Amino acid sequence: MDLRIDTPLALLLLLPLIVYFVWTWWHHKAQLKKSHLIVFAIRGLAVLLLVFAIASPYLLLPIKEEQVVFLIDRSASLNGTEAEALSFIEGSLESKKDHHKVGIYSFASEFQTESVLSNTIEHVPNLSNMEDKSNTNIEKALQIATSIVDREKATRIVLLSDGHETRGEVTNQLVKMANSNVSVDVVPLTKPFVSDVSVERFTTPQIVYAGEQQQIVTEINSTTAIEGVLNLYENDKLIYQENLQLEEGANVFTYRHIGEAEGLVKYEALFEVNEDAILENNKLTSVTMVQSAPRLLIVSDRDGESPIAKALGPNTIEYEVIPSIELPNSLSSYLQYNAIIFDNIPGHTVGEAKMGVIEQAVKNFGVGFMMVGGENSYGLGGYFKTPIEELLPVEMEVKGKQQLPSLGLVIVLDRSGSMMGSKIQLAKEAAARSVELLRDGDTLGLIAFDDRPWEVIETAPLENREEAVNTILSIPPGGGTEIYTSLEMAYENLTDLDLQRKHIILLTDGQSATTNSYEDVIEEGKMNNITLSTVAIGTDADSILLQELSEMGSGRFYSVTDETTIPSILSRETAMITRTYIEDNPFYPIIYHNEGWNSLFENGVPEMNAYIATTAKQTASVIAESVKEDPILAEWQYGLGRTIAFTSDSTGAWAGDWARWNEWTDFWQTAVSRLLPSYNEVAYDIRQDKEGSFVITDPTNKAAFLDIAVVNEAGEEQEAKMEVLSASKVRIAIESDPGLVFFRLSDGNGEIFQAGLTVPYSKEYELKPADELLLSQLSEGTGGEVLDLEYPSEVFREFTVKGNEQQSITIWLVLTSMLLFFIDITLRRFGWGFLKTDKKTSKISDETQIVVETNVSQLLKEMKRK
Repeated sequence: MDLRIDTPLALLLLLPLIVYFVWTWWHHKAQLKKSHLIVFAIRGLAVLLLVFAIASPYLLLPIKEEQVVFLIDRSASLNGTEAEALSFIEGSLESKKDHHKVGIYSFASEFQTESVLSNTIEHVPNLSNMEDKSNTNIEKALQIATSIVDREKATRIVLLSDGHETRGEVTNQLVKMANSNVSVDVVPLTKPFVSDVSVERFTTPQIVYAGEQQQIVTEINSTTAIEGVLNLYENDKLIYQENLQLEEGANVFTYRHIGEAEGLVKYEALFEVNEDAILENNKLTSVTMVQSAPRLLIVSDRDGESPIAKALGPNTIEYEVIPSIELPNSLSSYLQYNAIIFDNIPGHTVGEAKMGVIEQAVKNFGVGFMMVGGENSYGLGGYFKTPIEELLPVEMEVKGKQQLPSLGLVIVLDRSGSMMGSKIQLAKEAAARSVELLRDGDTLGLIAFDDRPWEVIETAPLENREEAVNTILSIPPGGGTEIYTSLEMAYENLTDLDLQRKHIILLTDGQSATTNSYEDVIEEGKMNNITLSTVAIGTDADSILLQELSEMGSGRFYSVTDETTIPSILSRETAMITRTYIEDNPFYPIIYHNEGWNSLFENGVPEMNAYIATTAKQTASVIAESVKEDPILAEWQYGLGRTIAFTSDSTGAWAGDWARWNEWTDFWQTAVSRLLPSYNEVAYDIRQDKEGSFVITDPTNKAAFLDIAVVNEAGEEQEAKMEVLSASKVRIAIESDPGLVFFRLSDGNGEIFQAGLTVPYSKEYELKPADELLLSQLSEGTGGEVLDLEYPSEVFREFTVKGNEQQSITIWLVLTSMLLFFIDITLRRFGWGFLKTDKKTSKISDETQIVVETNVSQLLKEMKRK
């Protein structure tokens, strides 16, 4: 037991008090009697106790219970060592005493609990799954571990690791753990040494011109002499392959290449070998800007030549025409082009993942985008609430227009166990979007089925849209698949309703055998004006049956392999039955002033046959509109890119006399010219430093004013933290998975600079021995030891630091001081005679009584004499 104080400075209050008491005693010592000295001492003691209480004193009481926390490093650099670590812990538990509390935790980039701190652990549990092993954060693991334990008790953290930290800095945590009851023992772990090959460096020129020869350098490191195959790719297309004999150590190979691709071109080096310890370090990527004339991508599913390509002519911008199913997934593939045109493309052939990548290319890299109308475009194409609608100057929903007087829609949704995961989530999201397209009063029903139908939303007029959406989004997956009874229920629910249009949408990813006749149900439904469309999700769905059902039901059949297209399909189906989108009465468009288009329309415009109805967004610039005030041609700036909406078609079937107009070619050339971005000629330099951040150098010394965006290959914008280093330099810190990231720099004048850089694989995938220096520093800095795997019992050796519990005595000192003050006041008020009061009072009372009795008896005697 030990006595300590928290606020020793408070004891300085004793100095003036001591001076006061000494001075008082010195000047009055001649008058002080013994009783006065006792009161004086009581008062001084009370003041002393009160000052001592202000200093917050406490007693340190020993705590017998001790804590041992195991931290297992499960990062990629230690793959294959878990059994060794668990065996060590299991062996150490044999030496555990009753007063030991034990907890087992694991970590990589994140921290996981395997067994909570308890004194009942006797064996090691099975470890839970560790999803992200790409980094090691020892600092974070120690920080969380020290927050879990009781800091007043003696604690020993046993760290089983190789000491290679790729996130955080453990020395920061050492400072926080100094002078605490927590010590760290380390058990060095090392991955068994095997042959490993890694691509250490892969470089291509930052900028080249089309047709210029490039130098591609690949550096490969090998732990042993070994043979393998080097593959080089250009935009995912194999351009070079060679068998190579590697020597132990670094091997450098240089190749010369004249590329065919233009724009931002991705190059990749992949080395293949039969025996390799770590596969993740066998690949690196690089990006080269191949400067050339502007390029246009036309997406068209039409047979034969694209009408837009024909209208542009051969001696114009370089263009490429591809069908929608060939649209790429990666951002780098879109950055090869300066503008993209969708010519009557349905959304379900694109998918929302690709739409999201295109949206990033437009917003952050200035790629222009134009959508051309047709029966598969805009609202009828299923673009409601998609990234494409987000970037266009028009909305898919038609507002304020005459719509069908009555509508009934029933969605029959497969919720069986096979739909678990992204399928059911996207299907629910799709159904929710369909609800948002309906009007108040439209009839809605939703039947979810597994091995039997569940009427989630009763078929009735839609009154509470938000409640319906929330109900749909809460549908859980589970069960088998039985289609017939659910479809029969949907038809029964719609049959007796007096509605102008009645439609059923069936979504399923499975098969369902039945002896009942679908044909009888569907034919009876057709007599009641009910139509049926079907969606087959995945390759396991009975596509033949579903296609037959849609044909019998006078609807449409969709076969879905890309699950992200499901929302577009349901949006399209709902749009087709809820509104009359196609306006097919010939008219002359009304033209409005716009600087980029004025010269084209100065002599008037020809008649147009039809268009697809949309609604212009508030800040869009409408160049041409119909007599019904629907936009025909509109544009706006979306981020750094310009987008254009043309709601008529490119063939002339809808465009009418426009397709025979003398200015038809100029119309398309003007549109393409408006789409093209303006690129910055300033040669910004972007390099990666040793810490993994990117340093951008601006030769104009305006680095602090740059607008910077960073996007990965999947089109996901990355959070970028900018630090200004000087007038010409800024540092950008991002957290991104290994692979390509694309930088877009804008100087505020609308001009764009873009570049692609590589985020290399984590150092976690480098084959290295344990960092014994760091581990020793960690154990010595906390009073721990470096343990050997062969002596697990050392974990529960005697603790050098004992735990103590603080017991405050402040309240007791205050109470004692108050008691002494009370005694002091009592003595000063009543004096020392107060202590003798009882005896004197008793004596006086007796004497008084005797006197009284004597006087009375004398009086009685006198009366008798008379």
